[in-house]
Amino acid sequence: MSIVITRTDDLEACMALRFTVFVDEQGVPAEIERDEYDAVATHLLATIDGKPMGTARIVAKGDTGKIGRVCVLPAARGTGLGAALIRACLDEMADDPQITQAMLGAQTSAIGFYEKLGFVPEGDEFDDAGIPHLMMRKTL
Repeated sequence: MSIVITRTDDLEACMALRFTVFVDEQGVPAEIERDEYDAVATHLLATIDGKPMGTARIVAKGDTGKIGRVCVLPAARGTGLGAALIRACLDEMADDPQITQAMLGAQTSAIGFYEKLGFVPEGDEFDDAGIPHLMMRKTL
């Protein structure tokens, strides 16, 4: 099994993955899945043996890189791809001397996953597209 994670301009591949996971699987309304940040974000695409299996994006604002729209297809869950994708996001941010912290809005069911990667929960739970979330932060 060959896992490759790279920056990409292939937004259609990323959007197709996001649609499958967020809209089809999780019931997020299609009209809110894409937003204005897609045009300015750094997008990462994860492939296994050349097939797109996961994606994430990074939106930089000041000293913070916000990781978002993280998804992995069901067939690739449990392979370590999700953790590798988050580490790749952190590596991307580490290359920007202005960014000193990473943030993300984690679905509450994924809090433990992000804690294992060094993220710390903060603030109150909030609703995003009908799914409970919690903000998490990691100092780079």
